[in-house]
Amino acid sequence: MSLRKLTIAKIDALIGAVGKRNQLLVKVTTENGLIGWGESGLSGRESAVVGAVQHFERFLIGKDARQIARIWQEIYRSQYFEGGRVLTAAQSALDIALYDLLGKALEVPVYQLLGGRQRDCIPSFASTSGGCDENAIEEVRQLVALGWDCVRVAPCGHNAVNKFDPRRSLAETATRLIELRKAIGTEITLGIDYHHRLSVAEAASFCQRMPSGTLDFLEEPIRNETPDAYASLRTMTDIPFAIGEEFSSKWAAAPYLERGLTQYMRLDICNIGGFTEAMKVAGWCEQHYIDLMPHNPLGPICTAATMHLSAAVANLSWVETRQAPTESLGFHDMKLFPTQTEMQGPVYLVNNRPGLGVEVNEDAFCQSTPVDYEPPHLHHPDGSVTNW
Repeated sequence: MSLRKLTIAKIDALIGAVGKRNQLLVKVTTENGLIGWGESGLSGRESAVVGAVQHFERFLIGKDARQIARIWQEIYRSQYFEGGRVLTAAQSALDIALYDLLGKALEVPVYQLLGGRQRDCIPSFASTSGGCDENAIEEVRQLVALGWDCVRVAPCGHNAVNKFDPRRSLAETATRLIELRKAIGTEITLGIDYHHRLSVAEAASFCQRMPSGTLDFLEEPIRNETPDAYASLRTMTDIPFAIGEEFSSKWAAAPYLERGLTQYMRLDICNIGGFTEAMKVAGWCEQHYIDLMPHNPLGPICTAATMHLSAAVANLSWVETRQAPTESLGFHDMKLFPTQTEMQGPVYLVNNRPGLGVEVNEDAFCQSTPVDYEPPHLHHPDGSVTNW
């Protein structure tokens, strides 16, 4: 195929139900009929992202799809109010689709466009199905028996429908984690995701309730808008932090890297700006000896993009998987995505298919009517609103 020019002819934003949630795919088609696929990471707010994609389409039609970095800059800088999670979620999907396009045109995997692969397989961490309750020990043992050496649990009360009591949760969870660590020994890497539901004082109290070595990482204990809050928390505990899934740019990541406020970078390629931005953050992390631990909670397009990124960087710990037997979320439906990234036990295999290496059954996806999904709206026992 001639690479003199790959002219963008059409951009479609498609929402379909996959498992219990919706996925937003972005399809970029060139004048010669080549198709690239991307995925947006702003789960639960897909309609807002569709509007951004439709706006970007107006000035991207006729552009040369090979100029990926230039297109990234034009999308980001073409309005006075740059960035933000809605716009960069749309931008991420477009960037991923353009890399998929170029890989297909050149008949090489995307990781080859990023400098080639540095590993043959991608290790993952798995999550238990519920909170840190009496079933967690058995589920962790099940995952360890299947080969996982890094496991994440959720706090007690995580799956509450309406109410979340942080003080009760942290007390119960700390006790359960001590029991869990005794049961599984010291060799398994153990982490917990508090879904940014705590205050600084609550997070510190949680950490101080457990013996040293109980936890290997604490994920998103508080919100990330204020780096100084994390700096304060950092002085109160020595547990490594895993932060970054909400970052929508390298600028959001910067203070966490420069000030040592995270020890694992949880960037999400479908939110941070696609491959173009993720590779810059990865290089910045390498400078500070920080490994990537990519957020990967979506479907096969997100998973494939995450694996290509992970194959191409030097500094990787584990990637998130939602395909472990303890979670039956259905986000990787084979009927909708007949070809996708393969897993072998706890690792993803790096394949050499062109582009992302994912096949989309577009007709079936478009017929999968979006579900009426809204994340839980949680409140404290006193009735005040808190984070989901």
